Amino acid sequence: MKLLITGSNGLLGQKLVQLLKGKKEVELIATAVGENRLPDKNGYIFESMDVTNPTDIQRVFKQHQPTHVIHTAAMTNVDQCEEDEAGCELLNVTAVKYLVEACSKYNSFLCHLSTDFIFDGENGPYDENAKANPISIYGESKLKAEEIIIASKTRWAIARTVLVFGIVADMSRTNIILWVKKSLEDGKEIKVVTDQFRTPTLAEDLAMGCWLIVQKEAEGIFNISGKDFLTPYEMAIKTADFFKLDKSLIQIADSSTFTQKAKRPPRTGFDISKARMVLGYEPHSFEEGIKLVAAQLV
Repeated sequence: MKLLITGSNGLLGQKLVQLLKGKKEVELIATAVGENRLPDKNGYIFESMDVTNPTDIQRVFKQHQPTHVIHTAAMTNVDQCEEDEAGCELLNVTAVKYLVEACSKYNSFLCHLSTDFIFDGENGPYDENAKANPISIYGESKLKAEEIIIASKTRWAIARTVLVFGIVADMSRTNIILWVKKSLEDGKEIKVVTDQFRTPTLAEDLAMGCWLIVQKEAEGIFNISGKDFLTPYEMAIKTADFFKLDKSLIQIADSSTFTQKAKRPPRTGFDISKARMVLGYEPHSFEEGIKLVAAQLV
């Protein structure tokens, strides 16, 4: 298997490289814009590739002729997508067209990452057949990408996920666990919402889900998320409990407390029974996820 990953400097990209670089049956090609930011440079090939540049994509595909592709590169900052609609369209939609063309040309199996934000959040958790109705530019862009892939001639899978958390090598991005831990350690009061519901996903679990899809060449749409249906407030309480921090600093809030450019779907989360049945996917609990993140911090 010649497996090409886009967005290898990102959170999921890094976890995929860690998971797959030691596997004998995989020749791994990690790609990202600019230079390789992973500390360990062994066990895989790195190519600088800009997914918004079709010439760049064709160059890398021609050289390596991947049999399988996991496409993780995207603009995922939901508010940034509202501010930069053109940039969002280019990275989340146009780039997918270019990749689909390359995958069709080289007969590569494509696993594409999507999101719970394609739904309006009126009646989650959702299964794979639920009707999409995005309420943000980010959600719209990810739905358009799905439509391009579904209409294509290439062999494809779509892995939809929810609120991914984990640690990148250079600690350059935060997540709900790190934010709660640091705030409470600093003695800061934090406001956390109780009117949003998600199935938060450990990045390592998502990487495993993508690998199971690619390994089995399982075509179609798969929900790959955590199994616990929680509010951010519940996630914060569980984090405080794990690190034995002062829970009284965590204040209950609702979404109207915060002014954010993009609308958030109130109630998403996923039913993962299809992934369990077809792929043998079994994610960690949220508490186990916290424990894993804590071990990596050490």
